[in-house]
Amino acid sequence: MTIHQISVFLENRAGQLSEITSILSEHHIDLRAISIAETADYGVLRLIADKPQEASNVLLEHGFILSMTPVVAVAVPDQPGGLARVLSVLSRAQIDIEYMYSVFGQVQGQAYMIFRVKDEDLLRGVLAAEGIAAVGGDELGIH
Repeated sequence: MTIHQISVFLENRAGQLSEITSILSEHHIDLRAISIAETADYGVLRLIADKPQEASNVLLEHGFILSMTPVVAVAVPDQPGGLARVLSVLSRAQIDIEYMYSVFGQVQGQAYMIFRVKDEDLLRGVLAAEGIAAVGGDELGIH
């Protein structure tokens, strides 16, 4: 059920995102989620691809510095309060969220969020006890 996120370290200059998305597109790699954080000197692009290992290999071949990180995808009802309920469960369990971002689109009334936490097993257990689904790559079209 672990999803592998690719974190690409970027120079803070115009064109980096275009270059990466073009390279992935040329190799028929589809993005499921993307997030970017930046400082004055560099950025970190976090992405979920349908073929994570292939995406990683292609980006490495093109000279990008990256790492792969395990993250958890969680189904969230796509309605007012859906995310608030999930976050309330995590708050009560005192699970600290390092970061989170959304997955593109939704399926059958469910949106999906990517969570990075210190203890993935604890997160899954707490969510399961509340009837909230952590999902695997199949649900997100990840091979």
